[in-house]
Amino acid sequence: MVLEGWAKRRSTAQGLAMRARIVLECAEGRSILAVAARLGVARNTVSRWRARFLARRLDGLSDEPRPGAPRSITDAQVEEVVVRTLEETPRGATHWSKRELAEQVGISPSSVQRIWKAFGLQPWRTEDFKISTDPLLIDKIRDVVGLYLAPPANAVVFSVDEKPQIQALERTAPVLPMLPGVPERRSHDYRRHGTIDLFAALNTATGQVIGKLSTRHRAVDFRDFLDVIDQHTDPALAVHVICDNLSAHKAPVIQRRLLAHPRFTLHFTPTYSSWINQVERWFAELQRRCLDRGVFCSIEELTTALETWITTWNTHARPFTWTATPDQIIDRICRYCSRISGPAH
Repeated sequence: MVLEGWAKRRSTAQGLAMRARIVLECAEGRSILAVAARLGVARNTVSRWRARFLARRLDGLSDEPRPGAPRSITDAQVEEVVVRTLEETPRGATHWSKRELAEQVGISPSSVQRIWKAFGLQPWRTEDFKISTDPLLIDKIRDVVGLYLAPPANAVVFSVDEKPQIQALERTAPVLPMLPGVPERRSHDYRRHGTIDLFAALNTATGQVIGKLSTRHRAVDFRDFLDVIDQHTDPALAVHVICDNLSAHKAPVIQRRLLAHPRFTLHFTPTYSSWINQVERWFAELQRRCLDRGVFCSIEELTTALETWITTWNTHARPFTWTATPDQIIDRICRYCSRISGPAH
């Protein structure tokens, strides 16, 4: 394999475009001084490229070969770096470091780094993934995303989920405030003062959130939260609730409530696909802006903080914009499955 672009080229698309403009300006009968002033270049530059074009036509606009040190890295070494990175691991380790690989191939660590960059290889990185095994994966994607992109008329769509066991954590030492050049500091250890569960329903059209705090998240607690949604929703509107496949969402007590309130319809996301539920994006904001750096000495303080956060959010609520179509999502899943189904996997 040859590393494309390994040898540096001095000429660029912008440089060739400038030379072409010089030639075109001269072809219109303008003097060298006039062309130089018009294009903002030196007079010698115009003279040189005009003369080279007259002598060699288009070939004259390219750079002449320039002297320099010969390449010290062969194509075989480049190929070895790429193949070892993709197909091998060092003894006793899970992935290569640039110094280990450089020693094996016989080149410098900086050369290994440049090869990795050129081929988009990052062996030090890893990401988690889970492919849904839901037999109704495609149907559920089309159902949920369809509600985001084209919500039904005379209806409201809520993205609903629970954030269980939010901990009231108190740091063992006071938090040190931020100073110029010094970030906020807090102790790594903490004391626990109990947990609480948060039910949240995100209105996908307005961004408004309906929240309910509970000590547990059983089926009856989810039923009670549906009652709260019912109380905060115009009775003339149908209610579509997007939720995950938690057993509490499918319990008999929920089925009985749906029969008693036919304007409610539950839509389930595919298994292992919480990313498709928009309320998860709101939970991420809650975690980042309120919980990660919060200090709560009691459940009461945590409860107050959560209620304040929801009230503040609703004051300046904004919806999350969903742009991916069902076909785009399904195509991306298919492409990824095809890539990881090759012989190397």
